Amino acid sequence: MKNIFDRHHKRYDAWYDRNRFTYLSELNALKKVLPAKGIGLEIGVGTGRFAAPLGIQYGIDPSRRMLEIAEGRGINVRPGRGEDLPFKNATFDYVAIIITICFVKNPGRVLKEANRVLKKKGRIILGIVDRNSFLGKFYRKEKKSVFYKHARFFGVKELTGLLKSAGFDDVSYFQTLYDLPEKITSVQNVRKGYGNGGFVVIKAGKKTKP
Repeated sequence: MKNIFDRHHKRYDAWYDRNRFTYLSELNALKKVLPAKGIGLEIGVGTGRFAAPLGIQYGIDPSRRMLEIAEGRGINVRPGRGEDLPFKNATFDYVAIIITICFVKNPGRVLKEANRVLKKKGRIILGIVDRNSFLGKFYRKEKKSVFYKHARFFGVKELTGLLKSAGFDDVSYFQTLYDLPEKITSVQNVRKGYGNGGFVVIKAGKKTKP
């Protein structure tokens, strides 16, 4: 997977310019749950397209070419994978995993590692293409995508279960994107819940009691 993103890092980054209103809609949904302050980490930071505008200070990714771009956008980056984070326990106030969860080998381990590096009242924020949405169904059938043809999409309920198994609770949801990205010509509304939007943001808190 790393080689795919290394080879196509420019293509990946250009997608956000080509689908500007889709990108801005996703950012708005993420801003609904992003903490106003604190030290944050993005697992699978890529080129920093989300971390930079959202003010997430740290990023990790296995693709060095992606990281070069992210570093140029002001992110403190490290090469590595979410299954084995190179950070001490209780380092961050929040961890973001945006789209990346559908590309990792062991999502349960990634979520447990996120829990480990979070402080006592830390938060995790996930942005996903909902497997059960119109967009998830479209991408699952789309074989031309260099990236998504390798993805394992998750439904919201399935991912919520993984979060709870990894030591998270107090889960909330926001959604946006109600059409295919290339058809979106303005910033779309962000609504609570899930079931209509193709892009869903999930926020959960680290359990304070066993």
